[in-house]
Amino acid sequence: MAFEGPQIKIPGLTASADLSAKQYYFVKMSGEKTVTVCAGATDIPCGVLQNKPTSGQAAEVCAIGVSKVSGDADLDAGHLIGTSGDGQADRKIAGTDTTEYVVGQVMLGNGAAGGLITALINCASPHRAA
Repeated sequence: MAFEGPQIKIPGLTASADLSAKQYYFVKMSGEKTVTVCAGATDIPCGVLQNKPTSGQAAEVCAIGVSKVSGDADLDAGHLIGTSGDGQADRKIAGTDTTEYVVGQVMLGNGAAGGLITALINCASPHRAA
């Protein structure tokens, strides 16, 4: 079962759209102090959404720490991850996904697409999977 641990959250953010169905998805900056769900595998996530805000409500975003993340596929411990085209965690392979950003590593897998994983997240220093 997925779990969470200590986190550093970004203060003062609000949702720029209805994100109530996107808890534990990767989000990106959409404007000054606003976030929206990542919409492309090449997006640079600023963190993982921890709550279920609607447009204009406070968004709790984990930038660094241990978080639950919705998985786009079956992910296993040790896999490097970033965002998929819909904001879920997607495996990133060095040398293959060279235009996509790595922002975490799976600690506990999900066993099936759509399930929650536990990941060590570091969106403060994203790097390409080169």
